[in-house]
Amino acid sequence: MGYLDHSTNNIIVDAVLTDIGREFLARNDGSFSIVKFAMGDDEVDYTMIQKFGRTVGKEKIEKNTPVFEAQTNANLALKYRAISVSNPNLVRIPQVSLTSDGLDSTGSFISMTRTGSGASRSVTLTQTITGESLIDPELRDQAYIIKMANQFVSLSGFTPDTIDKDGVATYILLRAPGETSAGGSTIALPLAIRSITDTQFTVYGNSTDKNIITTVVTATGLQSGATKEFEIQIKAVG
Repeated sequence: MGYLDHSTNNIIVDAVLTDIGREFLARNDGSFSIVKFAMGDDEVDYTMIQKFGRTVGKEKIEKNTPVFEAQTNANLALKYRAISVSNPNLVRIPQVSLTSDGLDSTGSFISMTRTGSGASRSVTLTQTITGESLIDPELRDQAYIIKMANQFVSLSGFTPDTIDKDGVATYILLRAPGETSAGGSTIALPLAIRSITDTQFTVYGNSTDKNIITTVVTATGLQSGATKEFEIQIKAVG
C-alpha cells in the first residue's frame, strides 16, 4: 500500500496485493483473508531532525519527502517497518550487530568458498543499543526473520518456512537462550553454501570477477523491527 502524489489536499491510497497475496487470492476457496497490515517509513530521512531540529526537521520531512508507490514484490516493500511502543519517553531503538567467521576487517562482507572449510560459517547477530544502558523490554527480539537466496546459501539444520518465486528463502528462528548485559537477544546462524555449478558462476558471478558470487542475507527482529543486511562473497575456489 502506498500514497499517490496529488496536487490537492486529498489523500489517495494505492493498495495492491503482493505476489504471495495474489497467489492466495487465486485459490478462490474462501481462505484469503486480510487480518493485519504493517506501515513503513522507507522514504523518511531522519537526519533532517538532527540537522534542523524537531520542529523544522519534521516540517521538511512532511513537505519534501518523495513517497514510494505500492510494491507488489514483498522483498522490496516495507524494508523499514514502523513499530508500536507504549513507552512515551523512548528516544532510541536497538540495532543488530554482526560477528562471524570470515568477516572482513571493515565488517562489510563475509567471505565463503564453494567447497572446503570456507563453505560453512558461524554467524552471530546481537541486539545492541547506543546511548542507553538497557534495551526497552518491548523491543527485545524474541525471534528473527532471516531471508537469503536459496540457490546459493542455506541454514544448516533448518528448513525454510517459505521460498518465493524469486528463490528467496525465509526462515523464522527463535532467539538463543540468555541475554546481553543490555537485555538484548542473540541468534546464531549456521550458514552453509549449497552446491554451485561453474555455469552458475558464469551467470551470477560479479561483472568484474566471474569466480565470485555476491549475495545478501537480511535479518529482521520481530519485536524491534531492526534490520541487518550483510553480503556474502562466495569464491569458486578456496
